[in-house]
Order: sequence, then structure tokens, then C-alpha cells
Amino acid sequence: MEVYEALTMLRDKAFRDPELRERLLDTRNSNTPLSDFCRLSTQAGIELYEMDLLSAGEDYYAAMRRSTNGGGENSPLLTGEDDYYELFMEELEGMSLRNVPDI
Repeated sequence: MEVYEALTMLRDKAFRDPELRERLLDTRNSNTPLSDFCRLSTQAGIELYEMDLLSAGEDYYAAMRRSTNGGGENSPLLTGEDDYYELFMEELEGMSLRNVPDI
């Protein structure tokens, strides 16, 4: 399962389960946030690993660079790769505030 698909499934579970959502949000305060996040995800039935999360944004960014003007040093300036963990946390916070899925 790809990272985006796993995060979509986890987001849907977190929407239906406010306790899971709060536990996932609490990982931000942990000494090992990614490890704890992935552990909770796996406990919820969605297998996710730290390296998958870390490399997903980087892989997407690298593919964008290669696709613009042949890639390399002459490609347009891009601002960097996405941090899927932080983006997911923002989504969860939005859910808590609105209590509606952002689908």
C-alpha cells in the first residue's frame, strides 16, 4: 500500500474515532513522534513505517524536479519536499475544529 493511500485510510479512521485522532495528534509531543505515529497507525490496522513517510515527500519532490525542463540544475526553483506527517497533523487538527472530513 502506498503512503498516500495508507494516510487516507488512517484519516478516515481518525475521523470516525475521536480517541484515535487525539492519540495521533499527541504524537507531536513525543520524543519519537514518527515512531509513535507509525506504531499507532499499525495498531489501527494500517501498516506504516517511518522511512515510508520520510521518503514519500522527497520522492515526489524529486519526480517533480526531473519532470521540469529535463530536471537537473536548470529546472525551476522548487521550494522543497512535503512533510507528510506534518500535513497529516494539520488535517487532523482541522477535523477536530470542524468535526467534518475534508474529502
